[in-house]
Amino acid sequence: MLDRKPTWAWGLAQSELEIPLPRRWAHTQGVARAAAALAEKLSCDRDLLVASAVLHDVGYAPRIAVTGFHPLDGARFLRDEHRADERVVRLVANHTCALLEAEERGLSDQLASEFPVFDDGLLTDALTYCDMTTTPDGSPTTPVERIGEIVGRYGPDSVVGRFIRRAEPRILAMTGRIDSALSAQPRNG
Repeated sequence: MLDRKPTWAWGLAQSELEIPLPRRWAHTQGVARAAAALAEKLSCDRDLLVASAVLHDVGYAPRIAVTGFHPLDGARFLRDEHRADERVVRLVANHTCALLEAEERGLSDQLASEFPVFDDGLLTDALTYCDMTTTPDGSPTTPVERIGEIVGRYGPDSVVGRFIRRAEPRILAMTGRIDSALSAQPRNG
């Protein structure tokens, strides 16, 4: 059973994603499961990481999508309609190298000025790790497979395809740092 803490984030994401975007909701649940497990191993702020994971794709919801760039739309929604914790908002706004995609879309000035990158490298890397190790259906995967899936789904010449290829070295560095941190953990048993 998936722990639903923090419940406010779960209720909000479920209400926005479950019915209109069931596959996105499945991905969200998988990312949140990964975040809950990862937070325990990394000794980081569990509730902050899980809330950010649960809300990272809320900007895809049809009633929230204004610019068509889900990190910006989701962060504005969380800030303006829900007065969410600024740390959650900034993690959602900047998840998985969002500034690079914002550049592709001509939205980098808006994203950077409204939502500066969150200054906790561990949490930023952890959220990217959870997103990039979860398939669209919520199953575990590797970052390389996930990047390939994204390029295949959107096409290499699309905005998302160009962004993810530009972001690939950063994503692999971020997920590699988390893998290293996990490897350094003492083994139980």
